[in-house]
Parts: sequence; C-alpha cells; structure tokens
Amino acid sequence: MKPAAAASRAWQAFARADDSILMRGAFYGLLATAALFVVIDLRELAGQTEPEMPGHDPLQTDQPVLPPALTDGKPHAPPVEPTTPAERLRQPIRFELQPGGILLAEGAIDPGAAARFRQEIETRGEYVKTVLLNSPGGAVDDAIAISSLIREKKLATRVSTGALCASSCPIVMAGGVTREAEKDAVIGVHQVFNGSRERPSPEEAMSSAQATTARVARHLQEMGIGAGLWFHALETPPDRLYYLTEAELKAFKLVTPAPPPPPVARKR
Repeated sequence: MKPAAAASRAWQAFARADDSILMRGAFYGLLATAALFVVIDLRELAGQTEPEMPGHDPLQTDQPVLPPALTDGKPHAPPVEPTTPAERLRQPIRFELQPGGILLAEGAIDPGAAARFRQEIETRGEYVKTVLLNSPGGAVDDAIAISSLIREKKLATRVSTGALCASSCPIVMAGGVTREAEKDAVIGVHQVFNGSRERPSPEEAMSSAQATTARVARHLQEMGIGAGLWFHALETPPDRLYYLTEAELKAFKLVTPAPPPPPVARKR
C-alpha cells in the first residue's frame, strides 16, 4: 500500500473514533506532518525533479482565487462558483458595518487583519451581532486571533449563499457562538503552508508545520469543532481544497443547529 493511501485510511479511521483515540490521532498527525516534510526534503537532496507543489495564496494575482477541489485525488470544480468577483476576494480583508448588526468581513486574510478587526470591534462592537464571512483565507495566525475575539465577544458567524469561506476562513467561522452556512455557501479546507517566498530549512519547516498544526487543532477543539474537519484539512494538499458538504458541516459542528421557532401564542 502506498504511504499516501495508508495515511488517508488512518485519518478516516480516526475521524470515526471516540475522543480518546482522536487525541492520539492528533498526535500521530503531527508526526505524519513532520515526516512529510522530511520526505520532500530528502527527495530534493536526492536530485529528483518532481515539480514542487506551491501552496495556494489568495493574495497573489498569478493564481486563481479558488483552487480546484480534491475528490479521490483528482482536481474538480467547486460545488458552485462564488458570486463575488475574484478581484474583490483577492484584496486584503475589509470590514463593513451593515444594517441589522452585521459586520461584513470580505477579502483575503492578510497579516495584520486581526489588528484591524479588533479595532473595528472596539469602535463598533456594541452594534455588531454577526460576522458575515466572504474570504478565500490567508494568514493562519490572524485567522485564529479573529476567531478568538469573535468567541470572546459572543458574536455569531455566517456564510451567505454564493459566498466563500476557504482555507483559514473556517477557523474564523469556528469562533461564532452560533454558526450558519446558507444554501450554496462555498466552504473548504486544506493543509496550512508557509506563504513566505523564502524557503525554510528542513528543521524550520518541520518545526513550523508541527507548531501550526497543534495550534489550529487546539483552537478548533476549544471552539467545539469536530476533529474530522481538521483531518480533512491535513489530507488535502495546499494547492487544492476539500469542499465540505452540508452533512459534513453539521457532523463536524461547523454549523450549529437552528434555534427552535418561538412558541405560538394561544388565543384566549
């Protein structure tokens, strides 16, 4: 059995296991990530000429704003095309207050986005009830910081019909005390990667991958998100996306159950 196939089956088994096994699975996931970087670097040292797989960076204009889906190891189109033009999604994320206590967060999560979001909440926080997401993702540290502040302020998160929440954006979505994905919302995950143009040493790459993987896994656990979501991310190369189905969004608790309707007043 090929190592990639064995790893995929292992992740699927962990996703069906109980919490104690999932904790061990997360630990083995860290080891698998480290091993992946070792294999890549050993191949390069051996002089093999396999093409490098670059990570998808939504801020770069020479890449599509939305990478292909990963289905059975082959790239496919997303379930639906986002309705927002790629040029707008590629811009650094901006925040716009809308009626009804909605704060639109649209664009790529660039370094420094978390600081701008905090300033926005401090300025308009008493009016904001829901953060409306439309983002192709970006900087993981900023995504975690934004998500943590959303939970601290007890805000909701939502992805509208035709909107996009990909890469690190689902980390932000996880912060909502209630989380909603409307019909035909496009939500996807993949592996984290070093977006810098500078290539790290093998030791630096392993250290960074393990630390980031642990940080994201811990944050999602604290937000109450099912471990299977992160397993799908770990399985998906950084230039592809794993698009989540409506059933998976519910199973991994990335969306919360709809509140019950208000009781109907009885006529006297």
